[in-house]
Amino acid sequence: MRQAVALGERHLGLTAPNPSVGAIVVDEMGSQPLILGRAVTAPGGRPHAEALALEALGERARGASLFVTLEPCAHQGRTPPCAEAAIAAGVARVVYGVEDPDPRVSGMGRDKLRRAGIEVVSGVLEAECRDLHAGHILRVTQGRPHVTLKLAMTADGFAAVANKAPLRITGAVADAQTQLMRARSDAIMVGIGTVLSDDPKLTCRLPGLEDRSPIRVVLDSHLRTPPTSTIVTSARTVPTWIITREDAPRDAETSLAAMGVRIFRVREDALGRLDLHEALRTLGANRVTVLMCEGGPSLAEELARADLIDEFVSIASSRELGHPGIDALGASLRVAISRNFSARGKPLMFGGDICTRYSRVRPCSPAS
Repeated sequence: MRQAVALGERHLGLTAPNPSVGAIVVDEMGSQPLILGRAVTAPGGRPHAEALALEALGERARGASLFVTLEPCAHQGRTPPCAEAAIAAGVARVVYGVEDPDPRVSGMGRDKLRRAGIEVVSGVLEAECRDLHAGHILRVTQGRPHVTLKLAMTADGFAAVANKAPLRITGAVADAQTQLMRARSDAIMVGIGTVLSDDPKLTCRLPGLEDRSPIRVVLDSHLRTPPTSTIVTSARTVPTWIITREDAPRDAETSLAAMGVRIFRVREDALGRLDLHEALRTLGANRVTVLMCEGGPSLAEELARADLIDEFVSIASSRELGHPGIDALGASLRVAISRNFSARGKPLMFGGDICTRYSRVRPCSPAS
């Protein structure tokens, strides 16, 4: 199952709105288990991993065990149900990590397999599989994507200089890891402040992964995004979406839309800011399951106040700013981290920078 999880991770960012599932077919009848085949959900979300792995093996799959990170689907979509593919292939046992909460699937894949006489084991490496499919699970159950907040900061805790001028904080190794995070996300979101101060590209520039750039999303209440900004002038190459308020200027929308930018309007919250809950539901409705937030402390605070952070990634430089700047961690984010998050494993060294991942503490369901 660990190998299946690793397979699924390969296509994160490529399969939305479908989950990136890993599947491995194993012959367990000999003295030692033998892997017969493996597959991951294809880019675009189809074919599914189980169907790919079983089809490649043909009769060799008969009597084997199928290890899969997510409960096999049981509904007829653009492709036949994976549960039926497992039955037709003649597998003897199906082992999966986490039940699919999609009401078209939930428990039905398991039941269909058992009715066909196939042994079913669920809940194997459930925590790891739940992490792998967190975006799919949240989109199905809450209508929004999984949110990872990434913040870079100096050793003395600052994210920017006082005048908000661009500041290079992390080194090349940490920057490459950030690019990889982008490649594994469906979309990346920043606030208008980041666009105005940095004019970022927000693309994946790792060699060989240049085509894995996520959708770029800007929170811009008044449509101040300049038509000359990099994310606008390149919008026909890498998708750019702007989320704005309902009464934002229509002429600005017309100009941006003419350059290939998609505009989404959402209502304001009680404080007159963009309603982030509606904004994320809008992204979920438009096939986004994994969202990376790379904006600065202001966006981080808004997400923390709205309780919309699922994972927090801190990359701290070994260098100090040495003079007053803008704090990376605002009051709301500090409280959220202390109350709702725990460090995920040991910190990692990226060159001279320290990366710490924090996961939201959630109750675990028992294996079945």
